[in-house]
Amino acid sequence: MKRAVMAQWRAQGERPDLWVFGYASLVWRPEFPAAETRLARVHGHHRSLQMWSHVNRGTMARPGLVFALLPGGSCDGLVLRIPHDEVEGVMPGLWAREMPDPVYDPKWLRCRTAQGPVLALAFTLSRQSPSFTGHLTPAQYRDIFAHARGRYGSTLDYAQQTFDGLLAHGIHDRALERLLRHARD
Repeated sequence: MKRAVMAQWRAQGERPDLWVFGYASLVWRPEFPAAETRLARVHGHHRSLQMWSHVNRGTMARPGLVFALLPGGSCDGLVLRIPHDEVEGVMPGLWAREMPDPVYDPKWLRCRTAQGPVLALAFTLSRQSPSFTGHLTPAQYRDIFAHARGRYGSTLDYAQQTFDGLLAHGIHDRALERLLRHARD
């Protein structure tokens, strides 16, 4: 899959830079230096805390949640530009972070920015994936927020860090704000 994504990137023109769409932890912890960061909106997908996490934010016995980019709606986030000459060095770490298991569907999405559209690599999730939670009730979110912890901390911390990271860029995610209220209920 990574080879296919790299081939698609190379086919985008002569010496293309790589744009990556960040909608959750890539907003507040990208782990690679971006030469440029822009506010961006994607139409046709939305951010949702509906992906099971059995390692990073939960365990097999007590699954946690991470964000996914699901079909439908729109999503405000960031696009991060990696210069052409740095892509080969950055991609192994980015891929290991986002695709340790082939859960996400990497896709090239058109992102609207104030400076014009860019084609960016985004890590999306199919509703057919076994990692997709389906509908969760407020009680289920409260339970997960109260108990799910994994290698990188709790689901609640991750959701709050994402909310705060988005706000730091002027993005107010009202759906995420409603979810975080469940943790305080």
